[in-house]
Amino acid sequence: MTDFELTRRRLLASGVAGAATLAGGAVLLDGEDAPPETASVEDERARTMAAAHAPDLYFGVGERWFPTDPRVYAAESGDESVLDGFTAFDGYSRDIDEAGEPPHRTAFYNVVEYADTDLTVVQYWFYSAFDQFTTNFHWHDWELLQVFLDTSEETGDPETGAPQLLVASAHSRSVPNNEFLDPETDRASIISEVGSHSSALGVNETKATFERLPIATDIADISNGVFAVTEIPAAYGLPRGEGYRLPFAVPELDGDPIYEHPDLPNVTRDHLVPAEMTVGSFAGLPTPPSDLPLRETGHQFAFVEADTAATADYTYELAPMSEMTVEEFTGPQLSFEFAVPSFAEDAIASHITTTGTPKTQPRYRNPIADVTDPRHRSALSERFDVDVAGLAGDVVGLLREATSTDDTPGSNGVETTDPTVEGVALLESDPVAVPTFNGVVALRDVPEGDHRLTVNGAGVAPYSQGLTHTDDGEATTAGVDGEVVVAANEDAVKVRAEPASDAPGVARMAVEDDVAGRVFDAPPPTGDDDESDDRGVAVYAHREGAYTTEIEDSEGGIGAFRVNPRAGQSTATLADVRTGKASLTSFLLTLLTETTAQAAVFEDGTPDGIDEVDVPDSTTEQEGDAAAVVDAVVGETTETVDSAVDDDTVDEETNTTDTTDTVDATNTTDSTTDTVDGSTETTNTTEDTVDDTTDTVDDETTTNTTTATETATATATDDDDGRGDVLDDLRLQTDGFTGLLNALRAGTRAAQRADEAAKAGDAEAADNRLRGLQERTAAIADAIERNRETLPDQLPELVERRLPQVETRIEQALTAER
Repeated sequence: MTDFELTRRRLLASGVAGAATLAGGAVLLDGEDAPPETASVEDERARTMAAAHAPDLYFGVGERWFPTDPRVYAAESGDESVLDGFTAFDGYSRDIDEAGEPPHRTAFYNVVEYADTDLTVVQYWFYSAFDQFTTNFHWHDWELLQVFLDTSEETGDPETGAPQLLVASAHSRSVPNNEFLDPETDRASIISEVGSHSSALGVNETKATFERLPIATDIADISNGVFAVTEIPAAYGLPRGEGYRLPFAVPELDGDPIYEHPDLPNVTRDHLVPAEMTVGSFAGLPTPPSDLPLRETGHQFAFVEADTAATADYTYELAPMSEMTVEEFTGPQLSFEFAVPSFAEDAIASHITTTGTPKTQPRYRNPIADVTDPRHRSALSERFDVDVAGLAGDVVGLLREATSTDDTPGSNGVETTDPTVEGVALLESDPVAVPTFNGVVALRDVPEGDHRLTVNGAGVAPYSQGLTHTDDGEATTAGVDGEVVVAANEDAVKVRAEPASDAPGVARMAVEDDVAGRVFDAPPPTGDDDESDDRGVAVYAHREGAYTTEIEDSEGGIGAFRVNPRAGQSTATLADVRTGKASLTSFLLTLLTETTAQAAVFEDGTPDGIDEVDVPDSTTEQEGDAAAVVDAVVGETTETVDSAVDDDTVDEETNTTDTTDTVDATNTTDSTTDTVDGSTETTNTTEDTVDDTTDTVDDETTTNTTTATETATATATDDDDGRGDVLDDLRLQTDGFTGLLNALRAGTRAAQRADEAAKAGDAEAADNRLRGLQERTAAIADAIERNRETLPDQLPELVERRLPQVETRIEQALTAER
């Protein structure tokens, strides 16, 4: 199921949501506490248990490397203790071609019992000559199924053991395994992921398919608890079998495809995952691929002595791990390069792909070390009185893809949707990449401290952030409230910021869209070191968005910047970034000028032409700034509005509006003077106070005389109290579209005055004018509320979405110390 909301509803309906989260009650896997004492079970007893529970294996169409016996290929090299990757890969390719079927089909078993308990564990180790996946490809591959058994006479079976818990390994130890507590089957199924051989469980009636959630007629294939953030079961599962698409990569060695290497004469392109499942380059795709095939069931393997052997495509033998003569698995390093956003060229983080020898892994002697669900660990502890250490905390997030939206006119916002293709994540502290599943980014057992998380995906721009993980028993969420938002390569714009040379470095960067909200809010992955030569930071966002970028510097200062990319823009650069009052007032002026100009295009009732409005944002790619165009924007607005108020009548206290062809007006209030050419004749005599939400006039007499001409102009001065002029009050009384436009004009003028004062270093005057802007902002909201039914479609929402930003930045500017 690919719809996250449907998955969530199914989950809640099934009652699984009440289960423990992945992070709950978790402490360290391989910490300082000594693991419980265990001993190996040997000879006939071990084989009896292994034969009783040996799983059926289901492989997908496209699988190339089935379980085999590595000892065969080590013997060919003359040293049975060392197996080279070239020898294994080339030899296996030769043998499968010659035999026409998977050669040397073998599973290795290891049986361990916990001292002074009735808990015994059978481990099934499956070796494949090669692993090819999205990024995690390597020579040699070991996969593991563990069956935890009760061997007591009272509740279990002393001879073969009664299954208590199944644990199927999923990629690296950073990925939550597929687990099932209290299975009702003695012989589980393993559903192997193509290429990587990650193991999903099959415990219900549909042995060859994986169900993460219960269905109407059957149980789920896992009993893992849910993630705190995503509320889906915390297990890797089988993404391609669950309706998600995974792009495979073709491994390269020395710059060439691995099948062209001279030391692999028997390996051809056909010995790799089929071409229709692979992509050449993540960065080279404009969008996530939509034609990748989903999983199809291929061959079934069964243990040669199992009841299912008669109907299986192939059978396999069991061999004790104690007879494994290969002690070292070697091969040249294969790697995948992760792109990390940075101010200039994106950086590269190397991803190491390796495999270990089973006997050297902690879980070989302490199988509980590989149990990832805290409830399952607790169950083992309670049933068998085993002292179970836990896991360190986890890093969890949900991958989301930014796309364009119809909820706002033009290119003024985005929305986020479920991803169409799975991604891969890399934590700086762990060089092994992990794939997402169901769009979930999950890394378990993460050490406490600072980390860099990078997420790459086929056809999407790279995502990277800094994060601090604390060992408090709770999951650390990646992204914004657990959502990691990416954009398709063809739609991505790099939002980048570089502090001024004498300004503090960037400690945190937030990018907030007018519609979708925050799409990034974290310490940046690079550039936050004041001593670094490259102090710039970068985040990729969707070009259709309209963003407020907030910068917090290393001294706690806040700055805000408008980023509204234009068509074809690939970078959005904030140069010489400074935080503080002037940064915030500049943002207010930019946002309100943009909004006023965009609102004016609705005069004919439609937003046609809104993307052609020429108001520059805060970036260097858009030449000029709002301060240079504000007079033109407000002037154009005044012309539009003045011609629209011919039929309006203002009747409040002593204000009277008469419409004639020509009217002269002179307005004097304290030190404020306005001369306006319009299309109305107004005689306004006011004593005492005029509406405190607009302009204040105490004990003065005001006479307005307006002369009508074809062109409207306005000049104004105001006192340091930040209040505008009485003429604005008159305009704000107009209803409908004109009233909202007038309110926006007045707010823009107030922002202009506050910005001028802040840039002049007059903090007191700037604060006074910011308080006046607060009143203007309230007047804008009031104009929308009063006139909502008569305003053009989408205009109220366009403006309303931006008012919280105005209010927030005013408050920040008022409290800014510099």
